[in-house]
Amino acid sequence: MGRNATGILLIILGLIVLALPLAGLITVSLLTGFALALMGIGLLIFGVRDLKESAALGIVEIILAIIAILFGIGFMVYPGFFSFVAGLLIYLAGIILIIIGLIGIFTAKGARWNAVITLIIGLIYLVLGYLVSDPFILGILIGLWLLVVGIITLLTKD
Repeated sequence: MGRNATGILLIILGLIVLALPLAGLITVSLLTGFALALMGIGLLIFGVRDLKESAALGIVEIILAIIAILFGIGFMVYPGFFSFVAGLLIYLAGIILIIIGLIGIFTAKGARWNAVITLIIGLIYLVLGYLVSDPFILGILIGLWLLVVGIITLLTKD
């Protein structure tokens, strides 16, 4: 498929998801859950196989497999869980950025602009994490993302 066709398809999908944000979120949640479950099954197979060579590696792979399978099933069964996890991860990244920004402000000698910008980005992440935890808003953001990527794909030249 050519670049123009991909861009048009992304724009159409973005408009559909903007019109039906919860349906778009359910689709993304199902696809992500299925991919995580498959990844978990693969990790489980390799973890059992690697137990013979390295017990520690095999155990780590099996633990990661169980986590991936549980999250995958959770995303497929309850799409709101996908929104919760996305919001939680963005929220945690915001907290980490705020801590880094504060450390930079109090320990930097000279220009502290990098630390101030990091702090501001962390605060923006906190707001986004709160907003993304709402499935409707996450669906709208997915639609906007598809739309923007489609437009950029159409406008870029080879």
